[in-house]
Parts: sequence; C-alpha cells; structure tokens
Amino acid sequence: MGRILIPFVIVLSALTAACGAAAQGQPPVRSFAPDVPPPTGRRNPMLVHVDLTTTVSDIGISQGVLYKAWTFNDHVPGPFIRARVGDTLEVTITNNDANGMPHNLDFHAVSGPGGGAPVTTVGPGDHQTARFKLLYPGLFVYHCGAAPVMDHLANGMYGMLLVEPEAGLPHADREYYVMQSEFYTTPPTAGSRFVEYSHQDGLDENPRYIVYNGGAAMLNDAALCASVGERVRIYFGNAGPNKPSAFHVVGAVMDRVYREGDLISPPARGLQTTLIPPGGAAVVEFVPQVPGMYTFLDHAIFRIQKGAMGMVHVEGPANPEVYNGLVTALGAHMSHH
Repeated sequence: MGRILIPFVIVLSALTAACGAAAQGQPPVRSFAPDVPPPTGRRNPMLVHVDLTTTVSDIGISQGVLYKAWTFNDHVPGPFIRARVGDTLEVTITNNDANGMPHNLDFHAVSGPGGGAPVTTVGPGDHQTARFKLLYPGLFVYHCGAAPVMDHLANGMYGMLLVEPEAGLPHADREYYVMQSEFYTTPPTAGSRFVEYSHQDGLDENPRYIVYNGGAAMLNDAALCASVGERVRIYFGNAGPNKPSAFHVVGAVMDRVYREGDLISPPARGLQTTLIPPGGAAVVEFVPQVPGMYTFLDHAIFRIQKGAMGMVHVEGPANPEVYNGLVTALGAHMSHH
C-alpha cells in the first residue's frame, strides 16, 4: 500500500506549558484542566501529534490531604486534547513511572482493539508511537487500560478527547474542562498528610473522596469565571471508576446538553440535571442571567462532603426582572391575589 502524504502537522510537546503554542502557528491541541484549547478553526483533516508521559506525582485530593497519583503529564486529570473528525491522532506515550508499572492508552474515540491499548503498551523507560483515525465526532474519555485496569483508573490515569464535528461547534464565550473521579484510600493518619490507595474500598465501591479535577479545585478564589449573558460551555467527563454523576448547576437551567458526549444529534434543551455514567461525558451549556457565585455539583448530594463541587463566579449588572430579593410589602400582598 502506498504511503499517504498528509501536508499539515500539528505538534505539541509534553514539555509545553498548559496552553503553550503549537508548531507552525497552529492553535494548541492540548491543555490542562480547567482550560480548554481553542477551536481548531479547520475544515480539513490533519495529523495531530500529542505526547503523553506517565509519571507518579503528588496531588492534593482534599484540603490538607496528599496522594501519590499515577498521572499523564503530571496532572489529574490528564491533558484535554482537541481535534476534528477525520483527523489522524498520532500519540507518543512515554513511561516515566518510578513504580515500574506498564501503561497504555485506551481512547474511547478510537475504532479498533482495546481503543489502542495493545499498540501503546510501554514498560518503564520505554516509549511507543501509534496513529488512529478519528471517525466520529464527540466528547470522549481516554484512560490507561493496562491490567489491572481498575487500579490505573482509580489512581488517576484518565483525560478527555474532544473530536469536533466537520463544521465545528457553535460559538461559546467560555469553555471549561471538568472531570469527576473517585479516590479509594485509607483514612488520614496523624503525622502524615498522605493517604494510601485501597483496592478493597474500590471493590466495595466505597470512595472516600469524589472530586472534580483531581481535588479541591475551582472553589472560591479559584472559581471559574464568566459574565452575565455569556454562553458557558463545560466539557464534563466522569472517570469513575464506579459511580455515575448527577451533574447540576445551582441557579442555572442548562440551555443545551449534548448527552453522553454525542455531537451528532441535536442537544437536549432546558435541563436541570444530567446523568453521566462512569467512562462517559457530556457537553453542558448555560447562560447566567444574573451576577453572583454559582455552584456546580453532583446532585447525589452527600458527595459534596467528599469533594464533588465547584464554582463559577459571574460578574455583570443586576437583573431584577429575573431575580429580585427586594420585594415590597405591596408586591408581597399582591402576589397572594
């Protein structure tokens, strides 16, 4: 078979900063949560190259609690990758895991055995490059699929791949990357900030922590930002490994929801809560009508105490026709007639 020549290539190094520039003047194809790379702006397929490196990194999964996570590129979740349907994804995986574990990549967007896992498996100190044609648009999870897969997932090895439709997505003023996941650990002990992994708690489906973006992120001063009237789009993934997520934005009706990451069908409209299964995703959009702090959370509500919440700080003018806490006595009287 003759070699297919692809005239354009996007390259992004694992050493690039979170939103670093890509080669040849192209927009970056990769970023770290909660940031999202800009739209591809392309109508032609390309070869998109991404480097993913497996490491062990200390992360904060709760206030004052540290965990030695298994990561892609030192982050939990791993990088958000943005491409277009018809693109060829070329990925180089390098194993720098100090624990000596083998790793690989299972892309839910990839058509073929193991989502690419058999051809991306690497031992310590090794690297491997593979190419995959992206045949379907959508928002997809990727994760390590090495055995035992549940241990690799539970320790932090997952991320998201957005495959834009041919015509791209409608405009959004703000785009964010949020991923829910569970940590199964021993209890914190006196004299140590570190907690250890508990396979048994995972088997029992009893997570000690259920978090967004790896830990206590996107709260208070670290809240996401938006303005009144802006369209906010959240690319939301659920790494699991066990629990579904009942995603809800307090104080906002979700104007558009692309359920289960489906970017082929028209979105659902006017939803209050949407369910995302483990290993699934959704694209959620809302337009805040009044300023203030908005909380997004897993509406399996006790999970808030385990960490499953974040915030969006919305700035802008008040809108008393929509939201008014200063009701006069006459107005209150009239409301009863």
